[in-house]
Amino acid sequence: MKDTANMKVRITDTTLRDAHQSLWATRMRTDDILKIAEKIDDAGYYSLECWGGATFDVCMRFLRENPWERLRQIKKVCRKTPLQMLLRGQNLLGYKHYPDDVVERFIALACENGMDIFRVFDALNDPRNLEQAIKCVKKYGGHAQGTISYTTSPVHTIDAYVSLAKEQVAMGVDTLCIKDMAGILTPGAARELVGALVKALPELPIQVHSHMTSGMAAAMYMAAVEAGAGCVDCAISTMSSFSSQPPTESVVAILESEGFDTGLDQKKLAEINAYFKGVKAKRQPVSSSKVEAVDAGVLVHAIPGGMISNLRSQLAQQDALDRLDEVLEELPKTRADLGYPPLVTPTSQIVGVQSVLNVLSGKRYSMVTDETKRYAAGYYGRTPAPIEPKLRKKLMGGLKPITCRPADLLKPGLVAAAAELPPNTIKAEEDILSYALFPEVALGYFKWRNADPSKREPIPADVEEAAQAVAPTQKPSAASADAKGSAPAAAVSGTPVLAPLNGTFYRSDAPGKPQMAADGATVKAGDAVCVVEAMKLFNPIKASASGRITFLVEHGKPVTKGQAIASIE
Repeated sequence: MKDTANMKVRITDTTLRDAHQSLWATRMRTDDILKIAEKIDDAGYYSLECWGGATFDVCMRFLRENPWERLRQIKKVCRKTPLQMLLRGQNLLGYKHYPDDVVERFIALACENGMDIFRVFDALNDPRNLEQAIKCVKKYGGHAQGTISYTTSPVHTIDAYVSLAKEQVAMGVDTLCIKDMAGILTPGAARELVGALVKALPELPIQVHSHMTSGMAAAMYMAAVEAGAGCVDCAISTMSSFSSQPPTESVVAILESEGFDTGLDQKKLAEINAYFKGVKAKRQPVSSSKVEAVDAGVLVHAIPGGMISNLRSQLAQQDALDRLDEVLEELPKTRADLGYPPLVTPTSQIVGVQSVLNVLSGKRYSMVTDETKRYAAGYYGRTPAPIEPKLRKKLMGGLKPITCRPADLLKPGLVAAAAELPPNTIKAEEDILSYALFPEVALGYFKWRNADPSKREPIPADVEEAAQAVAPTQKPSAASADAKGSAPAAAVSGTPVLAPLNGTFYRSDAPGKPQMAADGATVKAGDAVCVVEAMKLFNPIKASASGRITFLVEHGKPVTKGQAIASIE
């Protein structure tokens, strides 16, 4: 047996980011974090993952907080332990590729505001989508951690993963993370993969990230460490397990019983855990408390931890939570159709939402999101396996396929973003970056921030309340409807255009772009005339007949499934 005496295994704490993203759809507040941050900083962790992923979007969209201020406040307290974030390569923190100038300035400001370690990944493991982010992290003094987005399929082999790691080393990464976002990496597979990486790249430190969804992660960590991994991701026990990471306290006990030194004090961990028990009582959504402790089904559908809680929330917004099992059955079929992408943001969102649409519409691919169209055309990068040509043509719609690095097609975005913002909106350069990443969300936050405090709408207390605020499930009565309100289909003259989902109605598919159809314009049946944003993706809505269109809902207003959003005469 290998002599482990005095061998160091470090632990990254995910409590402040991935844990509550996976369990509570990212609803932890900055104040919740700051009240315990000093003790966490003093615990002896390798790093604190506290930013990135969905935190940026949710801070503005639901919590009405400035994500940049959250980073600054945490850094002000945490001076001993490096801060870490999850960065989606060319996607940054969003669901599409951003221009190189946006990527560079975002990373520069993140470093300036206190970020130390950037875990850079690409959902398709396409190295072209990592180049700019890794280069910029190194340029501005950050630690660049490369990433293997782990999944299983006929095309995902050990040799392919080693080759990917070598490409990232050539880009200059400091360390490498095996990101097992769904918790499907078995102990045997971990031992084989880590062993192959250590043999091929002996000087490259290896970290392992996983989720407890399948119940295997703690055992897998032990196998990975024995094979040469030097760091693992954990969450404090109250915020662990289920779709979150393995519990820190248990992993420490396991590792130390085998002779490894973690540098963590169980008494300090107990104090931190006691605090989060109180936070859990306030923040845990009711739906999460009913979730099974282990979901062996993840070994089939492979949905990552962060996506599980969001998928439940999104189905609840559509009054369709009872159809979760159907969606989970459909998801691996959709994933295979789309070339076996690893399920991690944004591909988890694209595949997950497309699976939802395939189930709710009653006919597979009768509704295709803009993001699915662009994915099939190559705008997210190379798919691990080719999409069947006939299906690809159908999914792309009128788009033409591309083969270049997707970001090469994008014009610089910072100047344009600044020009689009309304006067007196910008308080700092960071606002331009927030808008460049999440235009509609940022505008909503800026409007709230700049309003008279006495007139601001209340901040939702939890996940369910937030979902209700974004997509009300009660359909308005005909008596309350008006020309720009929410007329039900029965009250509309002519042929109604109905919202297929609960969501937010937009006249264009991006801020600053012209309306897809003007009020009173003549349209043809099948023309895309507006969009409904649902489950964070844009769903083009097509004209149900030919004729003159009249819109019945204001741009940016919530709509419900079956509601008439326009009429055609």
